[in-house]
Amino acid sequence: MKKLSLLMLFLVGSLAVNAQNVSTGVTFPKVDSSPLDVIYYPLNVTKSKDLIAPVMRVLYSRPQKKGREIFGVLEQFDKVWRLGANENTEIQFFKAVTIAGKKIKAGRYSLFAIPSQDKWTVIINKQTDKWGAFSYDPEKDVLRTEVVTNKTEKTIEAFSITFIDAPEGANLVVAWDNTQVFLPIGFKK
Repeated sequence: MKKLSLLMLFLVGSLAVNAQNVSTGVTFPKVDSSPLDVIYYPLNVTKSKDLIAPVMRVLYSRPQKKGREIFGVLEQFDKVWRLGANENTEIQFFKAVTIAGKKIKAGRYSLFAIPSQDKWTVIINKQTDKWGAFSYDPEKDVLRTEVVTNKTEKTIEAFSITFIDAPEGANLVVAWDNTQVFLPIGFKK
């Protein structure tokens, strides 16, 4: 009886292992070379045990420098850039905010930039869910504002976005290669 029970247990275990190795028939895409990332404000709001509502979040793809010259070459000066890679970078405001003195309603928007040597024009646009800046429509701009560029002390290998606290809200910080910009975003805390 013990041998029969042991044999049955072995057979059931073998079937379970084989079931895990069966192909699903689905071909999954390879990991993207510019992976999608998300950043919230407040930072780590999704990990908080407290009931804190997010103010905003950014969904963006993170291209790598890989030894290339970025601004002025890969991302040409004075041309609209999707502010990342792949699909348009998306910013979502969970409540109304103010940027450059203009009130922006809660909602989803795309985020573009026009990099120049000493300044960038940052663009918030109503059109979302598009690839690159190929179909960028300036008629759908909600806001255009200029921000100055800053040089970083060290090279930023992966295109990066984060938020830092500011007295009247938060600054959206964008950095890649040796360039960094700050976009002040105001809201009631």
